[in-house]
Amino acid sequence: MTGTVYKSTGSWYTVKNQEGDFFECRIKGKFRIQGIKSTNPIAVGDVVEFEIEQLGDDTVGVIHHIEDRKNYIIRKSVNLSKQTHIIAANLDQVFLLVTLNNPVTYTIFIDRFLATAEAYEIPTILLFNKVDTYEIEELAEIKFLAEMYRKIGYTCIGISAKTGKNVDKVKELMTNTTSMFAGHSGAGKSTLVNALEPSLDLKTAEISEQHLQGQHTTTFAEMFDLDFGGRIIDTPGIKGFGIVDMEKDEIGDYFPEFFALKGECKFNNCLHLDEPKCAVKEALENDEVAWSRYRSYVQMVTGEEETYRTDIHDNKK
Repeated sequence: MTGTVYKSTGSWYTVKNQEGDFFECRIKGKFRIQGIKSTNPIAVGDVVEFEIEQLGDDTVGVIHHIEDRKNYIIRKSVNLSKQTHIIAANLDQVFLLVTLNNPVTYTIFIDRFLATAEAYEIPTILLFNKVDTYEIEELAEIKFLAEMYRKIGYTCIGISAKTGKNVDKVKELMTNTTSMFAGHSGAGKSTLVNALEPSLDLKTAEISEQHLQGQHTTTFAEMFDLDFGGRIIDTPGIKGFGIVDMEKDEIGDYFPEFFALKGECKFNNCLHLDEPKCAVKEALENDEVAWSRYRSYVQMVTGEEETYRTDIHDNKK
């Protein structure tokens, strides 16, 4: 029997077959995907083959094969540096929720996420959430940041999952696609899902006032069918985003504005660090490339851990 994984708890998987029936499935014995070492061999969005078995009085599915993935989003755990985790597979697009505060989404996190999505050819839309809560100065910062990413080629939308502002635009983009929401805990992923599909009534929580951080209301990645067509994968909040299996000389290719300038560099293998006649560094000096983007790139190339020394809107030298 063939089905799609809708939920993964790490040991059990909820799978929907082609007839629309759901089955609780497990993996038979050790199950590893060739070339991928991750904490979860099967992810939400995977298409799998499974058989039905009787376990006492219960009927369970046993997954014995996973079909080739179109793509997937993978990250390295910040705390378990040798462990990787596949967030979701077979995506048409990803929506990354960005918030200026409560919680703060730093540009290094955005850039690491975008680079990973670029590596696996997954279109990413940036949703600047909670615009209803910002003061005039904060809205100016959001507009500045959105314009910076639009210039690179990313679609950016200012939204409020709470008031419904521009939720219709998000719904239009999501129709008849498999999409994923990602972002920090408290960025409003589950609230946005509820705004799009109120019948789902996903659990949400207020920001922790003590630490100004989101609380983990989504424990496991889970996919939901949408009445207006398409599917949405809601994911647990991501605190950090460690990149996986990227060679130094290819990271620049996942920064679209750097890739566009690559051919103008003196050296074909230019890393845009200390090399002479580097087109990216020249563009940087001429303010044609954002300093926050370049800092993110340098952190990734040098293998520096994800750090947050700069503000979300900081593009100064």
